[in-house]
Amino acid sequence: MLALEYWKAVTADKAGFLDRVIALLAESGVKYCVIGGQAVNAFVEPVVSLDLDIAVATEDLASAEELLRRQFRVERFPHSVNVSLLGSDLRVQLQTDSRYAAFVGGASPRDVLGLRLPVASVEDVLQGKVWAAQDPARRPSKRQKDLADISRLLEAYPELRSRVPDDILSRLI
Repeated sequence: MLALEYWKAVTADKAGFLDRVIALLAESGVKYCVIGGQAVNAFVEPVVSLDLDIAVATEDLASAEELLRRQFRVERFPHSVNVSLLGSDLRVQLQTDSRYAAFVGGASPRDVLGLRLPVASVEDVLQGKVWAAQDPARRPSKRQKDLADISRLLEAYPELRSRVPDDILSRLI
């Protein structure tokens, strides 16, 4: 089974949600990049997740939200716009924290579980994981996953260790 087929099977994406979101963003010219766990997967051995986190260029965020709202269920939260569709367990989350918008400019095409998508640079992906791991508002289980993702990145890119604050390095196994 190919990686993309596996991901679609795990996310029970019988509605073609992933393909539709990616096509809509591409057709509309929205500048975006993959961040979060799926971006980590683009640089190291993949771990399956039901989420696809993306950052959108600041100037495109409002139009992207409106476009997605026309075809999908969209919920706005303090730091994200969550997009879903009946018939798929996949969750697409647009990051609205302005710090992530800068990642779009440094993105490049990479494989994300069988799809070629714009992905933030490994340095930016690591920075996003550091921010997430340091966010006291995140659930502890999410912060543990962020620490694991940081550890996975540092195993593959040990030269990035200096970019990780000591308080996080001390919590890595």
